[in-house]
Amino acid sequence: MMPSLTRLLLAAWLALLLAGSVGWRHSSAQENSPPGCEAVFAATTRGGAAASRRGGGLSCSPRVNSGESRVVRVIDGDTVELAGGDRVRYIGIDTPERNEPSYDRATDFNAVLVADRGVRLIKDVSETDRFDRLLRYVYADDILVNAELVSEGWARAVRFKPDVAHAECYAALEREAREAKRGIWAN
Repeated sequence: MMPSLTRLLLAAWLALLLAGSVGWRHSSAQENSPPGCEAVFAATTRGGAAASRRGGGLSCSPRVNSGESRVVRVIDGDTVELAGGDRVRYIGIDTPERNEPSYDRATDFNAVLVADRGVRLIKDVSETDRFDRLLRYVYADDILVNAELVSEGWARAVRFKPDVAHAECYAALEREAREAKRGIWAN
């Protein structure tokens, strides 16, 4: 398929998902997760509720809002480039690498969420990683992109200390995506 057709199909799929998810809740994720994950779950399309415009509130993103910017390039499923040249690596998740299955689909799903859009960036503890990329939770409108990628099965939950504010919530979302066989867990 041509890349533009793939992105168009992914955009249509995401629109249908958003339209059909208003009353849906992460039942198994909510039942098996620690307190404080409600705001993270609500900030996904399957969560059914909009997150706070401040980035989900203290229970969702407890650190400092580090501003808004525009995504000018999607590098892969968990990394983007912003206007001004900064690269952002999403905290708490890992998507397939270029040589792995589902790389293109994870990258395309990320692009549907953030390409050529304004995003809000929320810092946890660390400023940058060893590659000098900003480490952030990323919101596109009221969707916590990091959590959305895990919820839809295009990312694994990973824990890299000290940036672990949502680690348990992401683990619950990953368990649910695995059980539902979404994204990379489909096979």
